[in-house]
Order: sequence, then structure tokens, then C-alpha cells
Amino acid sequence: MARARRKTGAWAGKSNPAKVEIYTRWSFHSFAVIEVGVIGLVASARTDSPVSGWFLLLICAHAIVSAANSSYALSWALGRQARPVRLMVATAVLSAVGSAAAISVYPADPKNLADASSISSLLVTFAGFGIGSLVVGVRRVRNMLLTVLAAVVFTGLTGLVFRLPFGAFLGCLIGVLIGGLTLAFTSGFSVWLVRSVWDLDSARELQSRLAVAEERLRFGRDMHDVMGRNLAVIALKSELAVQLARRGGTEQAAEQMAEVQRIAQESQREVRAVVRGYREVDLHTELEGARGVLKAAGIGFRLDVDTDVAGAGSGDAGFGGLTPDVQSALGWVMREAATNVLRHGDARVCMVRLTVREGCEAVLVVENDGLPEQGVLVRAGAGGTPRTAGAGLAGLRERLATLGGTLDAGPVAGERFRLTARVPLPAAAEAVGAVGVPEVPVQVASPEAVAQGSVSGEVSA
Repeated sequence: MARARRKTGAWAGKSNPAKVEIYTRWSFHSFAVIEVGVIGLVASARTDSPVSGWFLLLICAHAIVSAANSSYALSWALGRQARPVRLMVATAVLSAVGSAAAISVYPADPKNLADASSISSLLVTFAGFGIGSLVVGVRRVRNMLLTVLAAVVFTGLTGLVFRLPFGAFLGCLIGVLIGGLTLAFTSGFSVWLVRSVWDLDSARELQSRLAVAEERLRFGRDMHDVMGRNLAVIALKSELAVQLARRGGTEQAAEQMAEVQRIAQESQREVRAVVRGYREVDLHTELEGARGVLKAAGIGFRLDVDTDVAGAGSGDAGFGGLTPDVQSALGWVMREAATNVLRHGDARVCMVRLTVREGCEAVLVVENDGLPEQGVLVRAGAGGTPRTAGAGLAGLRERLATLGGTLDAGPVAGERFRLTARVPLPAAAEAVGAVGVPEVPVQVASPEAVAQGSVSGEVSA
């Protein structure tokens, strides 16, 4: 039981492209089982020829070589190793030898239908499964069709050499053509499918890396917008203060340095706001963004909102019943949770539940059915330290802690992963009585405003 569970866990831990590849490889291996067990044994047993035993040995060797060639050729198609030329040549030689041997013992008496049927099945088996194995080692469809054509031509020439009756000759050609085209299409399409799945996975990983790089560029632009102009103004005013001090204008120099101090303090607040991410984040926008990104990745998304705060229902685009700081914190939680579902798990469905109780708390639960890798599993309860804390979840804990909230993330029953964020909410009357005046959130000053203020200050000086 434990061994079966370990095997199931190993399979569940595989990525989707790896699962498709494993399925394809075992499909190619099953061709060998079908060739020997279903066709070879039956045809050898029904044939009255004294060489039926040799046919069985030949078909076993052909099946083993063909299966090995398919496996190595698939690795070559995925760009992991060189093309197995020797195995391809061995497969072609065994297929040709088997086909020629089958034609050579074809019964001359047209009334011997049992032997004719068995020999025909052996011929189609050698030619068809040989073609199916060989096309794995070629890329172009034209070359696959040429492989089928070569098998048909070889069968026709061999039939002419051994002087097959016209009916048997035509039947062998049609059987090799149909069997070769069928297995060539099956093998070629399977290889194309595996390669496409791996390419899509690589493109998805590249997209994630590009998103990270784009975020770094955005952060660099924000830092430049916040600090570039302010630092230029500080340098200019400092130089002006030095010149005024040298000319005896100490009072004017002091005014300039006071302005420099003010701009430096403002820049410090703005940089802290950018680094900590205290920009306005709309919860509804983050939920809709997560819905779109997850659905684009093939992951189902379900949202359930349960609230008793006026204006905070699912029909309100802004969740106006929640304060801006609570919306911002939960929006960051939703963004990080969606990122973790995409990058660390193998989810099929992601469920989001938002519960808001006035005077109690706001609870955001994000649960998916794909467990992430063990290195990112976190148990970050209230008052506890993360066992294996990632930078994203650790930052969320700090962000929620400023509001008195907690973060709990980790695996739950049924091989699911759940992230729960809790933020306490005061009652409406208590909030108004305690605060009196609504708190204005910190905003990053635009570079145009900074530049305008700096220039006007310079002119007045």
C-alpha cells in the first residue's frame, strides 16, 4: 500500500509535459508487446511452415530493436542526444529481412487461406512497425512519406522476385501501404505532440522570466522617476547654497539648504513607498487579473464573496466597503497567491473565497488542488516563524502585520494548498469615533510635480 502511494506521488509530482512524454514512450513500448504477443505468436502458431519458430525469433528481435530505436529517437527529437543512426539502420535491415522472409514463404496454393493470412500479417507487422519506429527519427513529413513509399517499393520488388500471384501481390502492397501510413501517422503525431507540449512549457517559463524582468525594469523606472529629478534638484540647490555662502549670503544659503533638507526627506519617504510597494492596489482589479491569468494557463477559477459590509459585495467593482489599506493588503495577497499557483504548483482549479464581517475581520482564502514544491511550503501562522519562508510570503506577513493581520499558508487534506489572509476590521462607528478624519494614503509624487516645485523654488530664490 505504501509502495503504491509512493508511485502515485511520484507520478503526481511530474509536470504535465513529463507525463505526456512518459505516456508516449510507453505507447511505443506497447507496440513491441503487440508485435510479439498479439501478432507474432498467433501468426507463428497458425503457420504450418517448418520455419515458423525462426519467424518468432525474428519478430522478437525486430520488436526489441524497434522499441529501443523509438525510445532513443524520441530523445533525439526532444534535443537531448544524437540521432540513433545505428539503431535506425538495424531497424530498417530487420524490417527488410522479415518482409522478404515472409514473402518468400508465401503459399503458392491459393486455397491455403490460413497460411496466406498468417504470412500476410507477418509481412504487414514487419513493414508497419518498422516504419512506425523509423519515422520517430525523422523530422519532415516528406521524409516520413518517403519511408512508407520505400517500404511499398521494396515489398513490390520482393514480390516480383518471388513471383507472387497477382492477387497476393496486390494485397501485400495495399496491406503494407495502409499499415505503414497508419503507424507513420501515429508515431509522427505522437512525437510532434510531445515536442509541442515541451515547447509550450518552455514558452510559459520564458514568459514568467520576462514578466520578472519587466517588473525589474518597471521598478528601475519608478526609482528613476522618484529619485532622478529630486537628486538633480538637490545637487543644484546645494551648489547654489555654496555660491551664496562664499558671497556672504548666509541667510539665503541657509534657506537653500533647508529646501535641500525638505526635498531629501520627501525623497526618502517616496523611496520607502516604492520599495515597500505602498501603492494603491485595487482588490477587484487583482481578482479579475488573477482570473484572466489563471484561465489563460488552463486553470479554472472560482470566486465566492460573502460580506455584510455595504458596498463590499461582488457586484461593486471597488469593494468600497473596505478601507484602502485593507484592499491594498488583500490585493497584494491575491497577486502573490496567483503567482505561486502558476509557478510552484500543478493546479487544475483555483478557488478564492472572500469573507468580510464588519467589526470582526476580512478573510481571503486562496486554495488550489496542485501542491507546490516542498521548498516553498510555508506554515506562517500568527506569532510563528515560517519554516521555509519565501520572499513573497514573508513580505505578505510583514504587510499584514502592519494592519494586525496574519497569514497562514500550507498543505491541507486532499493534496491541496491553501493560503489564508486575515485582517481585523473595526465596526463603522468605532472607526469614525477613533479616527475622526479619514487617513490619506501615502502617494508617490509625480516627477512633473517635483520638477515644477523645484523650478518655482529656484526662481523665488
